[in-house]
Amino acid sequence: MKATVTLKQGVSFETVADSGHTVVIDGAPEYGGENRGSRPMELILMGLGGCTAFDVVHILRKSRLEVSTCRVELQAERAPEPPKVFTRIHVHFIVGGKGLTEKRVERAVQLSAEKYCSASIMLSKAVEITHSFEIIEP
Repeated sequence: MKATVTLKQGVSFETVADSGHTVVIDGAPEYGGENRGSRPMELILMGLGGCTAFDVVHILRKSRLEVSTCRVELQAERAPEPPKVFTRIHVHFIVGGKGLTEKRVERAVQLSAEKYCSASIMLSKAVEITHSFEIIEP
Protein backbone atom coordinates (compact mmCIF):
# COMPACT_ATOMS: atom_id res chain seq x y z
CA MET A 1 0.00 0.00 0.00
CA LYS A 2 1.28 3.43 -0.90
CA ALA A 3 0.09 7.01 -0.58
CA THR A 4 1.40 10.36 -1.72
CA VAL A 5 0.90 13.65 0.14
CA THR A 6 1.51 16.84 -1.86
CA LEU A 7 1.57 20.40 -0.54
CA LYS A 8 -1.00 22.51 -2.43
CA GLN A 9 -1.24 25.86 -0.69
CA GLY A 10 -0.41 27.20 2.78
CA VAL A 11 -0.66 24.05 4.91
CA SER A 12 -3.22 22.34 2.67
CA PHE A 13 -2.21 18.99 1.21
CA GLU A 14 -3.75 16.67 -1.38
CA THR A 15 -3.33 12.98 -0.71
CA VAL A 16 -3.85 10.05 -3.04
CA ALA A 17 -3.49 6.35 -2.30
CA ASP A 18 -3.34 3.19 -4.41
CA SER A 19 -7.12 3.24 -4.90
CA GLY A 20 -6.79 6.53 -6.76
CA HIS A 21 -9.09 8.44 -4.43
CA THR A 22 -8.05 11.89 -3.29
CA VAL A 23 -8.40 13.38 0.19
CA VAL A 24 -7.63 16.95 1.16
CA ILE A 25 -5.89 17.61 4.48
CA ASP A 26 -5.60 21.08 5.96
CA GLY A 27 -4.46 22.59 9.22
CA ALA A 28 -6.55 24.61 11.61
CA PRO A 29 -6.68 28.37 10.89
CA GLU A 30 -4.58 29.13 13.98
CA TYR A 31 -1.77 27.13 12.32
CA GLY A 32 -2.10 28.72 8.88
CA GLY A 33 -4.82 26.45 7.51
CA GLU A 34 -7.88 27.57 5.59
CA ASN A 35 -10.23 24.74 6.62
CA ARG A 36 -10.06 23.17 3.13
CA GLY A 37 -10.00 19.61 4.46
CA SER A 38 -9.96 17.31 7.42
CA ARG A 39 -7.24 17.41 10.02
CA PRO A 40 -4.81 14.45 10.06
CA MET A 41 -6.03 13.14 13.44
CA GLU A 42 -9.64 13.36 12.24
CA LEU A 43 -8.69 11.12 9.33
CA ILE A 44 -7.25 8.54 11.72
CA LEU A 45 -10.52 8.54 13.66
CA MET A 46 -12.58 8.33 10.45
CA GLY A 47 -10.36 5.52 9.19
CA LEU A 48 -10.96 3.55 12.38
CA GLY A 49 -14.71 4.08 12.04
CA GLY A 50 -14.75 3.02 8.41
CA CYS A 51 -12.60 -0.04 9.03
CA THR A 52 -14.69 -1.38 11.90
CA ALA A 53 -18.03 -0.49 10.25
CA PHE A 54 -16.99 -2.45 7.16
CA ASP A 55 -16.13 -5.47 9.33
CA VAL A 56 -19.34 -5.41 11.36
CA VAL A 57 -21.57 -5.14 8.29
CA HIS A 58 -19.58 -7.83 6.47
CA ILE A 59 -19.69 -10.22 9.44
CA LEU A 60 -23.44 -9.77 9.93
CA ARG A 61 -24.21 -10.18 6.22
CA LYS A 62 -21.96 -13.24 6.02
CA SER A 63 -24.19 -14.67 8.78
CA ARG A 64 -27.09 -14.13 6.34
CA LEU A 65 -28.53 -11.23 8.29
CA GLU A 66 -29.99 -8.23 6.52
CA VAL A 67 -28.22 -5.01 7.51
CA SER A 68 -30.00 -1.95 6.14
CA THR A 69 -28.25 0.73 8.17
CA CYS A 70 -25.03 1.09 10.10
CA ARG A 71 -23.65 4.25 11.62
CA VAL A 72 -20.57 4.45 13.81
CA GLU A 73 -20.15 7.38 16.18
CA LEU A 74 -16.64 7.86 17.52
CA GLN A 75 -15.64 10.00 20.47
CA ALA A 76 -11.94 10.53 21.09
CA GLU A 77 -9.97 12.18 23.86
CA ARG A 78 -6.50 13.54 23.24
CA ALA A 79 -3.55 14.33 25.45
CA PRO A 80 -3.51 18.02 26.43
CA GLU A 81 0.15 18.57 25.46
CA PRO A 82 2.12 17.71 22.31
CA PRO A 83 2.20 15.19 20.97
CA LYS A 84 -1.58 15.31 21.35
CA VAL A 85 -2.09 11.60 20.85
CA PHE A 86 -5.41 9.88 21.34
CA THR A 87 -5.71 8.63 24.92
CA ARG A 88 -9.21 7.16 24.68
CA ILE A 89 -11.61 6.32 21.86
CA HIS A 90 -15.19 5.16 22.25
CA VAL A 91 -16.80 3.48 19.25
CA HIS A 92 -20.62 3.30 19.22
CA PHE A 93 -22.43 1.31 16.53
CA ILE A 94 -26.02 1.99 15.54
CA VAL A 95 -27.18 -0.93 13.42
CA GLY A 96 -30.54 -1.68 11.83
CA GLY A 97 -31.87 -4.59 9.81
CA LYS A 98 -33.88 -7.80 9.91
CA GLY A 99 -32.99 -10.66 12.21
CA LEU A 100 -30.42 -8.72 14.23
CA THR A 101 -30.03 -9.82 17.83
CA GLU A 102 -27.95 -8.34 20.62
CA LYS A 103 -25.85 -11.50 20.72
CA ARG A 104 -25.04 -11.41 16.98
CA VAL A 105 -24.27 -7.69 16.84
CA GLU A 106 -22.14 -7.91 19.99
CA ARG A 107 -20.20 -10.82 18.47
CA ALA A 108 -19.65 -8.91 15.20
CA VAL A 109 -18.35 -5.88 17.12
CA GLN A 110 -16.07 -8.11 19.19
CA LEU A 111 -14.69 -9.93 16.14
CA SER A 112 -13.97 -6.65 14.42
CA ALA A 113 -12.23 -5.21 17.48
CA GLU A 114 -10.19 -8.29 18.33
CA LYS A 115 -9.55 -10.08 15.04
CA TYR A 116 -10.32 -8.21 11.82
CA CYS A 117 -10.11 -4.42 12.05
CA SER A 118 -6.48 -3.55 11.35
CA ALA A 119 -6.95 0.06 12.45
CA SER A 120 -8.61 -0.89 15.73
CA ILE A 121 -6.07 -3.54 16.59
CA MET A 122 -3.14 -1.25 15.73
CA LEU A 123 -4.52 1.72 17.68
CA SER A 124 -5.45 -0.44 20.68
CA LYS A 125 -1.72 -1.02 21.28
CA ALA A 126 -1.48 2.62 22.41
CA VAL A 127 -5.05 3.81 23.05
CA GLU A 128 -7.86 2.59 25.28
CA ILE A 129 -10.70 1.71 22.89
CA THR A 130 -14.18 0.88 24.14
CA HIS A 131 -17.23 -0.23 22.19
CA SER A 132 -21.00 -0.12 22.52
CA PHE A 133 -23.89 -0.68 20.17
CA GLU A 134 -27.60 -0.32 19.73
CA ILE A 135 -30.00 -1.99 17.35
CA ILE A 136 -32.63 0.22 15.73
CA GLU A 137 -35.66 -0.50 13.60
CA PRO A 138 -34.79 -0.19 9.91
